[in-house]
Formats: sequence, C-alpha cells, structure tokens
Amino acid sequence: MYRILIVEDDLGIAMAIKKQIESWDLEARRVEDFRNVLAEFSEYAPHLILMDISLPFFNGYHWCSEIRKVSKVPVIFISSASDNMNIIMAVNMGGDDFLAKPFDQSVLMAKIQAVLRRTYDYGGQVTVLEHRGAMLNTSDASLTYQGERVELTKNEYRILQALMEQKGKVVSREKLMEKLWEDDSFVDENTLSVNVNRLRKKLAAAGLCDFIATKVGMGYLVE
Repeated sequence: MYRILIVEDDLGIAMAIKKQIESWDLEARRVEDFRNVLAEFSEYAPHLILMDISLPFFNGYHWCSEIRKVSKVPVIFISSASDNMNIIMAVNMGGDDFLAKPFDQSVLMAKIQAVLRRTYDYGGQVTVLEHRGAMLNTSDASLTYQGERVELTKNEYRILQALMEQKGKVVSREKLMEKLWEDDSFVDENTLSVNVNRLRKKLAAAGLCDFIATKVGMGYLVE
C-alpha cells in the first residue's frame, strides 16, 4: 500500500485530504511537528508527499530542498499562492506537480494516482532507511548525514543496508557475507572485518561514532 505524507498546517484541509486518500485504499499521515518535517519524513518513508508552501517555521520550498538532498520521492505542492512565480519555484525546488487551492478532491486524487503510476510503475520504489539522522537511499546507494554525503564502496553500502534494514537486531557475519556474495564477489571472514572497520571509520569521520555495534560471537547491529 502506498503511503502519502501530508505537509499541511491547516488541520481541516489536512484531515479532509487524509480521508479522501484513505477512501482510495491508500495510507496517509499528516505531519504534526513542523519544526522537524524531515524527521517525520524519514520515520514514515512515504511514497509521495503533498507539500503546502506556507508553513510554520520553514516554508515548503525549504523542506522540499532538504528532502531532495536524501530522496527522489515525488512531491506535489498544494498552495493558494498559485501565481506563475510560485509554480516556477515549486518546480525548480524539485516539485513534481502543483495544485492550486481551493481544489476539487477528484482532481487531487487524479494527480496523486498519475504521479504514483509514473514514479513506481516504471521507476521502482524509492526507499530511505534512517537511523540516528543518517539516511541511506537505496535507489542510488547514497548515505547522507547532516546534509553531507558520505561516499561508500559497493561492499560498504551492502553491509550498511543489511544492518539498517534489521535496525535493532543482530545480523550475523554469515548473513553479511551472503549479502556480499549476491554480487558474485567472494568475501571471507577477514575481508568482511576489513570492510566493517573501514565503514566504521567513514561513519565516525562523518560524526556517526559507535554507529555499528559488535555482539561478540553473534555479529553486528545498529541500535
């Protein structure tokens, strides 16, 4: 089921949109903390975002720009400020579509369905894994922390992906080696240790100290 994140501070409008979306067998959530939209985005991992422009604290352009640093998830702007300048700004900031308020609910759903179909029927799903503010985008194998990109090798990415997908659970060394073997590259115990240590150093250099914990005799985990 597709998840839609509604970034709209008018509670009445947001709840009406949520009800309409859910009537189409889609899942929807309204952002509650407008100081930390990016955190709610990361936790919910939506397939599409409905973004108002005028918001408390920071406007929709700001949050779209922040989200674009870590994800290609589609964004539809919804706003009463529908002049050409705002539409151009919305597109330039990474928006995929624009809908002017007041709008008909059927038009909104048509746009949502079109963007979902265009994005996921042909492009595959975009997933962001988050832990302690670190965001791993599985669509382009990129890791971002505090707005900075951390370069990973193919093996480092696969190790981190396996750990973040099982956040809070121990992943055995055997499972990690199997993950790396999927790419037809044979990895032994020593090679895995070298990759994990190198990954830890990169994470620590980026400010993510003790990100990967070792459970002696069991494996590794992020917690």
